[in-house]
Amino acid sequence: MEKSARRISAAPLLLLFLLCSLHSAFAGHDYGQALSKSILFFEAQRSGFLPHNQRVTWRSNSGLNDGKASGVDLVGGYYDAGDNVKFGLPMAFTVTMMSWSIIEYGKQMAASGELHNAMEAIKWGTDYFIKAHPEPNVLYGEVGDGNTDHYCWQRPEDMTTDRRAYRIDPSNPGSDLAGETAAAMAAASIVFRHSNPAYSRELLNHAYQLFDFADKYRGKYDSSITVAQKYYRSVSGYNDELLWAAAWLYQASNNQYYLNYLAANGDALGGTGWGMTEFGWDVKYAGVQTLVAKFLMQGRAGPHATVFQRYQQKAEYFMCGCVGKGSRNIQKTPGGLIFRQRWNNLQFVTSASFLATVYSDYLSSARKSLQCSAGNVSPSELFSFAKSQVDYILGDNLRATSYMVGYGNNYPQQVHHRSSDPNLLTGAIVGGPDAYDNFADHRDNYEQTEPATYNNAPLLGILARLGGGHGGYNQLLPGNDMKK
Repeated sequence: MEKSARRISAAPLLLLFLLCSLHSAFAGHDYGQALSKSILFFEAQRSGFLPHNQRVTWRSNSGLNDGKASGVDLVGGYYDAGDNVKFGLPMAFTVTMMSWSIIEYGKQMAASGELHNAMEAIKWGTDYFIKAHPEPNVLYGEVGDGNTDHYCWQRPEDMTTDRRAYRIDPSNPGSDLAGETAAAMAAASIVFRHSNPAYSRELLNHAYQLFDFADKYRGKYDSSITVAQKYYRSVSGYNDELLWAAAWLYQASNNQYYLNYLAANGDALGGTGWGMTEFGWDVKYAGVQTLVAKFLMQGRAGPHATVFQRYQQKAEYFMCGCVGKGSRNIQKTPGGLIFRQRWNNLQFVTSASFLATVYSDYLSSARKSLQCSAGNVSPSELFSFAKSQVDYILGDNLRATSYMVGYGNNYPQQVHHRSSDPNLLTGAIVGGPDAYDNFADHRDNYEQTEPATYNNAPLLGILARLGGGHGGYNQLLPGNDMKK
């Protein structure tokens, strides 16, 4: 009887303990700290000669002969993930998304003290792109070979694998690669417009040339750089990148040519036709549609309002799918996380959450709501969705696991990453859990424990927005890019 009484009295205590543990895990996040760590991760991914102010001190110089055999200097740039290859397509998408983060939320980043570090992260990429684009119609799109690289577990400082350089040109085109790199340089030109005008103009000139190259000599880059097919196959083709580049060039230059291009090619290239449930380094349609919807809400569509409304309808198709009120909703795990694929799923979570964040602010500035097939969605509801995804990543899940390395008390310890093993890869967003919220923290489980630069890049903007708030800032005012 006494034992039974003890069991009965212990039950409420156990329940209280569990409730307190859950409250502690879900008690709110330090988004400023998460932003700082997320930016720091990019310093761990650097290739080339590292600067004197390098903060990730367990890294050193690497890839110092990159491009030498081809007679071009390709030292620098970023390793994409846990290996030592420099893949141009995901690197360019990373830079585009970091730039978009600053364009929208530079004010909040400045308040957090992280704007300079974020701009340095972008410049590390764009400095490399300038080197990789030595002629108007030539772009180097890969250094290293994934097959030989993946046979060895070597730090980049010690690598002995093939460092061959691969390029696209008129005889071997790559409109997707050239288009994404044009988008990256155009977006980055906005970031540096006030702080470094000469550099901004240089980036924009490269963007002009790369867009012309992509549009004139059409073809998929992985048909020219075939070694990329196993790792970054261009499944969606190049039509989305042509529109994506045109949208960023219009945003950067205000040149009507690019606005007209978006209108004239919206149907033929799929911008007005494809309703998407993903956004990432391969498929850019949802991003294009979000940008064009912004132009429309800004009153910048000119005579193309009817066409741009069709872009906007597809942007809102994506947003409605995110919040579960669309005609085709995005799959989620039982814990509420967006789920797209088994390998590196969190890349789609951060990119979708970024689009939802910026679109919620566009709607707020326009004093509009989202019209979905299952009911209206307010801007605050759309933003709450994005916040829920970020909070899940930071630990608000049933495992109470943070999928940002070094954030919180329980995060992945065995990251699939050559250069960091056995060091702490602070700020890295790993691949994340499976369709049922399960996660196996093993170094050979690359599907779940390998990080990537394009996982982190969209997160910069969301974390800045979450940490710094909105402050009544009108995201639609023309000419307010980077205004602080």
